[in-house]
Amino acid sequence: MADALALLALLIGLELVLGVDNVLVIAIFVGRLPAEKRQKARVLGLALALVARIAMLSLVVFLVAMTRPVIWTLSVRDLILIGGGFFLLYKAVREIHHTLSLVDERTPQDAPKSGAFGSVIGQIVMLDIVFSIDSVITAVGLTSELWIIVLAVVLSFVGILFFARPIGEFILNHPALKILALSFLITIGVTLFMEGMHKHVPKAYIYLPMGFALFVEMLQMRYEHNRRKLQKG
Repeated sequence: MADALALLALLIGLELVLGVDNVLVIAIFVGRLPAEKRQKARVLGLALALVARIAMLSLVVFLVAMTRPVIWTLSVRDLILIGGGFFLLYKAVREIHHTLSLVDERTPQDAPKSGAFGSVIGQIVMLDIVFSIDSVITAVGLTSELWIIVLAVVLSFVGILFFARPIGEFILNHPALKILALSFLITIGVTLFMEGMHKHVPKAYIYLPMGFALFVEMLQMRYEHNRRKLQKG
């Protein structure tokens, strides 16, 4: 029982690390929707992604086959990672252009229409599957007890759902943080592509610079807050 609990804790940790990428993606994607639809999109998108991930777990044989080469030295897993990386790069660059062009500050007649609700949900589910491939294959390799893996996925889903809204709204309300988050997504997209090409990139090389950049930006925001407060006083 102790071994099962330790393995459960390990898998939850893996899923929560994955959740960092998910929270950023969800924050950016739902930002194109009206405010009243954002939470519904978060919940529905994550719920469908959860169902898709559990369905993947039930296809253990297929998951093993995903690591076998099908085109040159590339497996199904590699092709999915490469495709997901390119898609994430495209979306991140497009959203940076959207933000820098001040599209959201134009008049309603000039601004382009926001993304459709169904399209946003589909993109959230698709990228969640891309992000989860490695963690699911790793989990299946660690244990044959599917109930442990499913429980870890469900518990991490609850944690991600709890943090998705406050973090997402905070990012959307601060343009500098939104651009920083989009820059992180570009980094993640490049990393997915590299992983698909069999070039392993240690996660520390991604998350440590991300954390440092976020820390510097928070200091800058604190400085601006104190400066405005002093000017008003």
